Amino acid sequence: MLRQFRQVDVFTTGPGLGNPLAVVLDASGLSPAEMQRFARWTNLSETTFVLPTDDPAADYAVRIFTPESELPFAGHPTLGTCHAWLEAGGRPRDTGRIVQLCAAGLIEIRRQGDGLAFGAPPLRRSGPVDEADLVAIAASLGIERTDIIDAAWADNGPGWVALLLRDAEAVLDVRPGAIAFDIGLVGLYPPGSPEAIEVRGLFPLNGMTVEDPVTGSLNASVAQWLLATGRIQAPYVASQGGAIGRAGRVEVSQADGRVFVGGRSLTLVSGTVNL
Repeated sequence: MLRQFRQVDVFTTGPGLGNPLAVVLDASGLSPAEMQRFARWTNLSETTFVLPTDDPAADYAVRIFTPESELPFAGHPTLGTCHAWLEAGGRPRDTGRIVQLCAAGLIEIRRQGDGLAFGAPPLRRSGPVDEADLVAIAASLGIERTDIIDAAWADNGPGWVALLLRDAEAVLDVRPGAIAFDIGLVGLYPPGSPEAIEVRGLFPLNGMTVEDPVTGSLNASVAQWLLATGRIQAPYVASQGGAIGRAGRVEVSQADGRVFVGGRSLTLVSGTVNL
């Protein structure tokens, strides 16, 4: 069956500079096994499948798959899917916002400048990281334990451990070895810089360490952590991807007491897929 398909570059500053996402529009009738098989075939970090929903509070439902498993929530798939859904003619019930239903619940998305922004979901786990784990993490990153200024669990679906390093340059200098945790590295730029922080998202996969080009879920949880601890003020801009040749830009704001994470999306591939 031919289905509408998009490949979208998310949190991007230009074609090929953000994080790619595959989106299958109108995935009705596909089984979870078929979704997983196609996600493995695309071999992108995430592939999403848009479905109708009976929930009166939601405009559409989405299922999010990596090549290996399904995720309850992820940031760049949320924005990229919404971008593709709107581009394909989707009409939200409320012109001021779009509501997506995923396994993590209802996610509010707002138009922001020339892009979109999602409301950060609540953290599933927060608080301090065990000292023994921090020692092991530092060793796996090739840094000293004393290079970690602060650390916290920042888990909103993916199980991120967030580490604050000395500054943005220290973040870009890290050359990780084999890791055992999903790790978010954060460093502040000097006051007055165009970006407030540099972010890197690292995770283990099949015995290797993989770096995500731009990570919405990590930026959401990092924002909640840094804002709560008073280390940063919103609105601010985060950069990510520079260590691997990308130029991602994430715009963080606060509205109605909530954190919103936004950026620009571009459709690079549009057509149909036979599924």
